Amino acid sequence: MSRTLLPLPLPPTPAVLDSRRELRSLLDGDAAYLPVPAHDTAAARGLCTALGAGEPIDPRACLVVSTSGTTGTPKGAMHSPETLHASATGTAQALGGPGSWLLTLPPHHIAGLQVLLRSLAAGYEPVVVDVGEGFDPAVLPAAVDAMTGPRKYTSLVPLQLRKALEHPEATRALAGLDAILVGGAATPPALADAAVAAGLRMVRTYGMSETAGGCVYDGRPLPGTRMRIAEPAADGVGRVELGGDTVAFGYRNIAEHPAFASPGWFRTDDLGAVDDGLLRIAGRADEAISTGGLTVVPQVVEAVIEALDGVAVCAVFGVPDERLGDAVAVAVVPDGAAPELGALQRAVTARLDRYAVPRHLLVLDELPVRGPGKVDRRALRDEFATRNRSRLRSDHRDSLLD
Repeated sequence: MSRTLLPLPLPPTPAVLDSRRELRSLLDGDAAYLPVPAHDTAAARGLCTALGAGEPIDPRACLVVSTSGTTGTPKGAMHSPETLHASATGTAQALGGPGSWLLTLPPHHIAGLQVLLRSLAAGYEPVVVDVGEGFDPAVLPAAVDAMTGPRKYTSLVPLQLRKALEHPEATRALAGLDAILVGGAATPPALADAAVAAGLRMVRTYGMSETAGGCVYDGRPLPGTRMRIAEPAADGVGRVELGGDTVAFGYRNIAEHPAFASPGWFRTDDLGAVDDGLLRIAGRADEAISTGGLTVVPQVVEAVIEALDGVAVCAVFGVPDERLGDAVAVAVVPDGAAPELGALQRAVTARLDRYAVPRHLLVLDELPVRGPGKVDRRALRDEFATRNRSRLRSDHRDSLLD
């Protein structure tokens, strides 16, 4: 049976519910769709071109969902109805039963799309928050009140959770949900503690487009999901591999990709370890910084800095250095007065090896993100380079005046 991949424009507004028929058809395996952002014509066109919309596709596929594009052009993970239903079933089992879902994320990414699919698969109408102009926590009370079903769930990225906790009415509304899945990026421990203290039933999730979204909840795999660590070092940290019923069967138009080399398994770009049956993510292999011949995992340094007073959130990244190859830099969104680089350096020195100490500080109002909330470290490097060039030009002008 021949099948063609069809583009499916999905807006980040309640108008996405106009696509219920296509979404149900996707779940039933009656067609194959490529979700694209309806509000961004250029991005949608780029995805259609890169992932072959309008061209024949493997008849097993019902969904091609783009990856977040960490390394450039997004890839397209191919899913069948079986992988999507396995995800919905495993999620319901892990959370205590099927229910209705509240969408606060862009629906063309896997996390937002799964909110819609899980709710429809359970037989409940999703409630959709308009995030076309950004996320406003003030709308959450009315949105939660509109939800039906015996159990109520939503998915947030850490930045949304932080904003909601700053809004008392939004926090009270979220406290009425049976579970709040938080993923898309690492959740700082202080933020997780604040959510629990506010009475929120928060579940930290781990997964990606290739695993039909989150498939490990609070470190434990969903029913039907397997996990293993490839080539672990002495401390048990190695490349995370995920297997089981939710794993895609490959990438669109990329035959025999090494990430799918082991049948039924997906080799991630993440480093982690399994301690007492719980998965612990150490960081991304492709984000590690090589400085002076030594390797720094950004997330390890971020955990130290985000625990300091005056730091709302931070991101560690590498910048070119003539002597070291790359130097460690940190971008900080302050909570109050901006911290000084020396204070950050002393804190990191006290907890980690000296080579992990940041040599540069970038103070920002907010961190740049890509996809559904992941920090855009490439944008941070570009911002650092821009500011550095401006500083050098200023220094040059001052020297001429002298």
